[in-house]
Amino acid sequence: MGLKSFVTLALPALALAAPTPLPQEDDMSVQIVGGVAAVAGDVPYIVAISRSGSAHCGGSLLDSTTVLTAAHCAQPYAVSSLTIRAGSLTRTSGGVTSGVTSKRVHPSYNSNTYVNDVAILKLSTPIAESSTIKYATLATSGSDPASGTTLTVAGWGSTRSGGSATTELRKVDVPVVARATCNSQYTPEGLSVTSDMFCAAFSNGGKDSCQGDSGGPIYDANKVLVGTVSWGIGCAQAGYPGVYQRVGAQRSFISGS
Repeated sequence: MGLKSFVTLALPALALAAPTPLPQEDDMSVQIVGGVAAVAGDVPYIVAISRSGSAHCGGSLLDSTTVLTAAHCAQPYAVSSLTIRAGSLTRTSGGVTSGVTSKRVHPSYNSNTYVNDVAILKLSTPIAESSTIKYATLATSGSDPASGTTLTVAGWGSTRSGGSATTELRKVDVPVVARATCNSQYTPEGLSVTSDMFCAAFSNGGKDSCQGDSGGPIYDANKVLVGTVSWGIGCAQAGYPGVYQRVGAQRSFISGS
């Protein structure tokens, strides 16, 4: 998830099995599982976030100087180490780049539960719309993706858990899972899917976002940004859907009000 916050069941010392972001350097940063290569225009507001020159997270360009990403992609890191690339399907070249001047992490973000896992990055160099770059249209305040709705999630990384990162943007379609169902799947692990989150996955697994995708967009058929990649147990595992922050629940934070 740049990091998709990766919950591991092999950490008995974590009483609540709290989701633990895996650093990019661990080579566990993987990307879209079971997806396909994206093409130009699929998601023109997606950005790649690098940290100290290495792949880190995804994000969405909201206007010329504003990127929405995950709090766990922003909170521990100096803004001077972050670089944004927009307008390219390739993580390491093309498009336009900008540094980051400041970050605003949700004041109620909880790094143990991933409640309110959202952050805003402000860019040092404005990024204009172009033939390859568009600003995201946000889901309306209070909107909540309906169970069964097909959404698309996109990001950079490898195509299998534990694999090495790739540089090309990929995407995958996944159906929304009812929040109550998803919560019942995670509750035995001591985890909660709260009202600011929603889940998406196939019941038999096989398709998912993963480490390397954190903070990146999940969007509907009209390319409306409905969520950001947050956490999950593993990647594409049956019974453990990917969990996303709900843009409709975060509009006040996003707007700064």
